[in-house]
Amino acid sequence: MTAIAARVGGIRWTDPKTVGIGGVAIGALAFWLALPPLASRTVVLPILLGLLAIAAGIWAWARDERRAGGGAVAAGLLGIAFGVLATRSSTAHLDTVVVWSALLAATLRYATPLTFAAIGGLFCERSGVINIALEGMLLTGAFFGIWGAIWAHGWAPGWEWVIGLITASLAGMAMAAVHAVWSIHLKVDQIISGTAINFLALGITGYIFIQKYGDSGTPGNIADYGIPDIHLHFLKDWYFVGPIFGQLNLMIWLSFVLLIGTYIFVFRTPYGLRLRSVGEHPRAADTVGISVYKIRYTAVIASGAIAAMGGAYLSLGFVHSFNENMTSGTGFIGLAALVFGKWRPFPTWCATLLFGFSSALSDRLPNAYGNQWGTLFNALPYVLTIVAVAGVIGRSIGPAASGRPYEKQ
Repeated sequence: MTAIAARVGGIRWTDPKTVGIGGVAIGALAFWLALPPLASRTVVLPILLGLLAIAAGIWAWARDERRAGGGAVAAGLLGIAFGVLATRSSTAHLDTVVVWSALLAATLRYATPLTFAAIGGLFCERSGVINIALEGMLLTGAFFGIWGAIWAHGWAPGWEWVIGLITASLAGMAMAAVHAVWSIHLKVDQIISGTAINFLALGITGYIFIQKYGDSGTPGNIADYGIPDIHLHFLKDWYFVGPIFGQLNLMIWLSFVLLIGTYIFVFRTPYGLRLRSVGEHPRAADTVGISVYKIRYTAVIASGAIAAMGGAYLSLGFVHSFNENMTSGTGFIGLAALVFGKWRPFPTWCATLLFGFSSALSDRLPNAYGNQWGTLFNALPYVLTIVAVAGVIGRSIGPAASGRPYEKQ
């Protein structure tokens, strides 16, 4: 308690960043107060809180805190808009849509493939290689993961999902190796290389899918031997927590491990320091004996394996089937989350939760308000992607050598 009190006491409450973050919280509160279980029915409350958040954002922005200030202004505007809309809705409709435990559980499910894609991109881009091929690596992992599980069903009962994950990782590594050779050795423009990988993955997976499964599609019993859910029975009767964490897929728990492991590796080990040095100043790293090419090849290929595991989760742990182009831009949203999080694991994960929440909400809206609202909210992750890439809420600057081929002298 003493340590917590000391930390709180050390906060500079008039610091522009602190004010901006407070503004973001107030903007979120403007919307939250109009939702169950409080469900305030007056429009005055969200408007007042939203204006307060906007004022805090403008104050922070005027003092050169652009990221937190811009976020507070955006949160205030959204808080007013969504708060007023919520107060105009019936409480019955709100109770149908806003079941917080179900929404948060769905948020974790939707955020997981984004997390794997974004963390894969983090390793690659921290080494100085831009990776917009995450979409293709996800799609490759989704197809070859389910293909490997179906293939293993006849001879490795009980191990199908393990074989599927291994197959997906190997396929993702193969795609990443192509990107690595083109970007590092042949020095092709990394954006063009990544785009080519995306189209290559779309063509390969589509062709093999039609050739092997035709019009009938993948078997309908994938759920029987897909990636299992982890049942925590001791949480079953816990209010609010039980419905969220009591039955999550194994890959969701592995994504938590991946986040912690990535943070420790990248920021707390000598190997992570080498990775970051290659991405920031490859010439200096080469001068002290670090192999720039080796580090970059390793990072790019590792990113393919990690991203492909996110694709395998989609087909083997979430949907339990495969369709052509089933990732539908998930890899690009993962890349946007990486930009949002400034190439750091936990801020990036928070961005994936934001995208995941919008997808979870779009799934529940049609139950009360019709399909048109669900369709509208389905577009929200892509709007947020534009905001992230354009740098509207603070400028995100990646590793200094990102996108620049290295020529050893």
